[in-house]
Parts: sequence; structure tokens; C-alpha cells
Amino acid sequence: MTASPYTVSDVMTHTAVAIGRDAPYKEIVALMDEWKVSAVPVLEGEGRVVGVVSEADLLPKEEFRLDEPRPDEAGEAAKAGALRAGELMSAPAVTVHPDTTLAAAARIMATRKVKRLPVVDGIGMLEGVVSRSDLLKVFLRADAEIEEEIRRSVLGEPAAAAHLDVAVREGVATVRGVLADRSMVPLIARAVRAVEGVVDVRMDLGAPAGAP
Repeated sequence: MTASPYTVSDVMTHTAVAIGRDAPYKEIVALMDEWKVSAVPVLEGEGRVVGVVSEADLLPKEEFRLDEPRPDEAGEAAKAGALRAGELMSAPAVTVHPDTTLAAAARIMATRKVKRLPVVDGIGMLEGVVSRSDLLKVFLRADAEIEEEIRRSVLGEPAAAAHLDVAVREGVATVRGVLADRSMVPLIARAVRAVEGVVDVRMDLGAPAGAP
């Protein structure tokens, strides 16, 4: 009773803007402004990701332009004097693979406090980029499409769910019907919640006639 989770490959941007180690500071700023991105991967060789330059890596040049850094800001202050991507980048890069689930990618973004992740193959070659906004694309799925997936992948398998149906409105899935085995309720709710695009789950279930 599981829905196939979406992976990064389903939502990522395949055409990713990237730079080399020698890219100068102003070129990086201009590139990020032109492409409206908050970070760019740094590549070497045939396209292996070795780091990422983000807005946070670029800001120290402005932050410490006039003010002297405190002792605990020495690391950031060092970047204030950096001129090229190789000096500015955060390394090693935090990356994901195309088959990473969206939930796992979201956790990485949250724990590492990044807005974009380079997507790499097994040897670290750039395949694309996934952003926070990409991860939210699943919530653009039509209600009818979500309903169909829940019926097919969740409610269509177990005998206990034979008398259940679902309605989805604005991403909220309401499961209605008769369920003899009440122990199945949390399992069904969890499986429905795992369907990409579901915002919330409501269980409106009755017991079979004559049940205690």
C-alpha cells in the first residue's frame, strides 16, 4: 500500500547555469542576476561539480567593505577579498542524485540551509539543478490526478479498503467509506499522505453494520 514517490529527476531543471573556478566575481553576480538564481555550481574538467557559489558567499564583499570583521567572522571576511569562483565557493558541494526522493531533497535543503542543489550522476558530473520552487511543483498537480493515483496505488490493493473512496479538493484528500479493520486507518492515512501533491488527509470512516 504505497504510492511511488516522485524523485528529483521528475522536477529538476536540466539546463543549469554553471561556472568554472576562474569565473570572476562580477561575472558571477551578473550571471545570477540574468538567470534569477541564488546559487551556481562550480565545475572543473568535463563537468564535475566541485563547489557552489551562493549569494551568501558573495555578500561578505559588501558586508565587510567598510567595517572591520569581528574575530568570529574571520571565515566570512576572508571571502570579502576573494575575486574568483574558486576562492568564493563553498566546497565540497552539497549535491543530490536524480533518484533522490523529493522528501529527502527537502530535508537536505532544510538541514544544510541551501535553496538549490546541484544534481549529479554517480561520478559527480552535473545533470541539472533542483530548487525549493521545483520541490513545490508537485502541489500543482490537479486534484483529479491525485484522486486517481490514490485510488490506484492506495485504495485499490488491500481488501480492507475495498469499500473506500477518496475525494481531493485543493490538495486535501478525504477518505470516506466503511472500514472493518480499524487498525488499517493510520496505515491508509500514511499511504495517502505519501502521494505527491497531497496537502492534508482527512479520514471520514464508518464501521460495518452490526459491528460492535
